[in-house]
Amino acid sequence: MKTKPENQSSRPDKDLSEPNIAELQNAAGHGASAIKSKLKRAIESGVYSHGDRLLPERELAASFKTARNTIRSALRQLEADGLVERRVGSGTFVNFDSKKSGSPLDINESMSPLQLIEARFAVEPYVTRLAAINATQNDLENMEVLINRLDACGNDKDAFTLLDGEFHEHLARCARNPLLLNFFQQINRIRSHAQWRAMKEEVLTPSQIRAYNIQHRNLFEALSQRNVAGAVKCIKEHLEKAKADLVGADSS
Repeated sequence: MKTKPENQSSRPDKDLSEPNIAELQNAAGHGASAIKSKLKRAIESGVYSHGDRLLPERELAASFKTARNTIRSALRQLEADGLVERRVGSGTFVNFDSKKSGSPLDINESMSPLQLIEARFAVEPYVTRLAAINATQNDLENMEVLINRLDACGNDKDAFTLLDGEFHEHLARCARNPLLLNFFQQINRIRSHAQWRAMKEEVLTPSQIRAYNIQHRNLFEALSQRNVAGAVKCIKEHLEKAKADLVGADSS
């Protein structure tokens, strides 16, 4: 008689065809980074619960219409972020408990956009320094894909906001420091709240989006050249602009 693998959750695999997670299908045809982002959002929003087992790689590949190697890469990224645990012979299990995620709602609700920028000033320049030193060639290639997608989003404020968050989170991933990465994941959660969305409508004009994308590309070029001082200068200029734009919008 077959025995159940040790520590395997009794919950059934989630069905990707369920309506409440139908948005996962939107990642079909994209690379590992896009699929990872969709699964990450599903985990953090509670579609998957702590201890749930994800579908096997072959079924995820079929659902997302991609190769198993792409799915395997996305799962490795989720595991590196501490969101899943891969158990040989048992599968991939969610390792995220929103009640213990270090994201208290009172902080999310009370942080203003300007306070968020100030917090980024305290951390992001050093994160960028580490990224210039530690980023792999694969990291840089993935960053370039994000920059191209940012350029392609045109004047779509929602698309820009989402991709901008992914870009800065990827920058933190390049630093190879899990705590700093967690910090940027917290930033992206705060940016999804109502007061940030309201400010976005005032700040993100078409010309501002183009200016931010130029700064993103300048930062990428400095990172690609391992120009530590240049990369730090770029991120400081980027944050200074973001702060000035927020202050200008708040006073208008």
